[in-house]
Amino acid sequence: MLCVRIVRPFRQYGAKSPINTDRILHLIRTRGNISKQSLKDCFSTTNLLLLCSGVSVSYALVKSNSSILLRSKAHRGHLDIPVSSDKHGNFDWKLFWKLLKGESFRLVLAIFSAICAAALNILIPLQLGQLSNSLVNLDSTVGLQTLVGPSLKLLSTYAGQALCTTLYINWLSVAGERIASKLRVMLFDSLVNQDIEFFDVHKTGELTSRLSNDVQAFKSSLKQCISHGLRGVTQICGCVVSMYQVSAQLTIMMTVLLPALVISGTLFGHVLRSLSRQAEGQLEKAISMADESLGNVRTVRAFAMEDQQTDIFDAEAKKSEYALWKLGAGISLFQGASNFVLNSLVLSVMYTGGTLLLSNSISHGDLIAFLTSTQMIQRSMAQISLLFGQVVRGLTSGARVFEFVNAKAALKYNNDPDFTMDMSTPPSIKFDHVSFEYPTRRSQPVLSNLSFEVPSGQTVALVGSSGHGKSTIAALIERFYDPPEGSVTINNEDIRNIPPKWLRGRIIGYISQEPVLFATSIAENIRFGKPGATDEEVYSAAKKANAYEFIQRFPDGFHTVLGERGVTVSGGQKQRIAIARALIKDPKVLVLDEATSALDSASEAIVQRTLESVSNGLTVVVIAHRLSTIRNADKIIVLGPGGRILEQGKHSELMDAKVTPSGVYRQMLNLQSDQNK
Repeated sequence: MLCVRIVRPFRQYGAKSPINTDRILHLIRTRGNISKQSLKDCFSTTNLLLLCSGVSVSYALVKSNSSILLRSKAHRGHLDIPVSSDKHGNFDWKLFWKLLKGESFRLVLAIFSAICAAALNILIPLQLGQLSNSLVNLDSTVGLQTLVGPSLKLLSTYAGQALCTTLYINWLSVAGERIASKLRVMLFDSLVNQDIEFFDVHKTGELTSRLSNDVQAFKSSLKQCISHGLRGVTQICGCVVSMYQVSAQLTIMMTVLLPALVISGTLFGHVLRSLSRQAEGQLEKAISMADESLGNVRTVRAFAMEDQQTDIFDAEAKKSEYALWKLGAGISLFQGASNFVLNSLVLSVMYTGGTLLLSNSISHGDLIAFLTSTQMIQRSMAQISLLFGQVVRGLTSGARVFEFVNAKAALKYNNDPDFTMDMSTPPSIKFDHVSFEYPTRRSQPVLSNLSFEVPSGQTVALVGSSGHGKSTIAALIERFYDPPEGSVTINNEDIRNIPPKWLRGRIIGYISQEPVLFATSIAENIRFGKPGATDEEVYSAAKKANAYEFIQRFPDGFHTVLGERGVTVSGGQKQRIAIARALIKDPKVLVLDEATSALDSASEAIVQRTLESVSNGLTVVVIAHRLSTIRNADKIIVLGPGGRILEQGKHSELMDAKVTPSGVYRQMLNLQSDQNK
């Protein structure tokens, strides 16, 4: 009998070797007179390993998918940075649904097409069973006519499934790319509007990683979860119903054994998620270190630190290797344990199936339909199982992206579009009892109860040793930070009340010691100070900055494309382009943060003459390292530790021992004179 012919060999070798589907096919074919090729077309495997492991993993993910938190060490120190989207470290589902809502039409079409494809897939095992029964009952008197109907029905199902698959992949791809694009724009907009304090804490490599890698990972996970996950779940549910209709006994036996596997899979899932977070955090640390070294490769080369940087990266990479090895070991242990348990389950299913065949409870076609449905569930669960890593990665990456999308600037800004100030005359600047320390160094006060005034249209120079608060004063004028005590006013208006875009776009022109130029044309670099400026305005600003002539000598003139950070021009040329960029917006205040200290003597003389010519009629704050450049300032303020004012007055007054007995400025000037000899 067929049942005995199938079951008895299983009793002989079933417990001694892994389940071999080809052997099962051979037994059914040789005992049931069914062609080998027909059975091969019906199904290829009954291995349920990925089926149950997928259920286990899916259950564990559903239970914990809203609490993914990755904690990574900032490369600068040991600052723990939670990448959650809120203070509790949860994935921001509200923002997630908002993103999906914008693409709801396309997503609905994709989901509908995916469900249709899955529904058609569910019909395939049943139709294969019908075709198999037709093969078993094949009669030579009728010929192949009995196969035409089932074959055409199966072919039409294949065609419909192919069409639905094409449609849902296309719609999902369009929706996924649009969501990713919106998310990148939202993230970039949030990042570029953060306070300077934010960039003091977070490295550029970390931010660009979230803008590129994390958004990409989130998009890929979203697409795969909707496509493979939705289709897989639909197919699993439908196939389970079909299997129950074919054989309730076989189906119930399988479902009774699943809870134990679900529990074990849940426990393994928690362990694997923890290992995954550790591995990803360590890998990010290694990549961040590499980004910093490559971004400052000239400094690395200048100090011959290539080998040392390689050693540091090697150490971080080995830590990543070890973390990933632990993750791989956990996955292998999970798969090995599942393999042992599920092979036993497969053996039990086949034994029971043989018993049902023996009692004529199911037909040959029903058995093939059941096994084919099992194969489809296995494939669906294989996809869901593979989604385990994608879901963890997607939730983690999404939380990391949403964290910065939702990040709020610490400073409160006035964004009144109708704000205006009287700028008919250069404004005055006043520091009133200002105390300040950097947010990352709360225990180190930089300014303590500082008060001084820059009168309208005058030039005030700030001098003093490094660390005495000169650049901090410039940063406060620009409102990169807010002082916790005291106030900074412009024309008696607290800069907290002035919209930052109005303050920096119309009032202040800032020129730093090492200005940064962008890797675009010279004209666009100058136009960066005033978007929409005409070519004539660009040329006029370049002439004021004494840059027009050397720019015209370049082969492409103002269309010359500069290298990254402007490395293809000299220091003096770069500084004059930066001056033109500041002047094109017609500022009322110039803040010069050691604008000539990094230049050679010849370039310094040219830039200094340029600055003196453009400063006429403006309120100017000069932070000077070389004291010879500020002799003509209306007032010189000498700063000491904590930003305390040691001396102030004109150059002649500070050089007069009767006026300033302390002589701090004189000592500084004499020391520089001796060094220049």
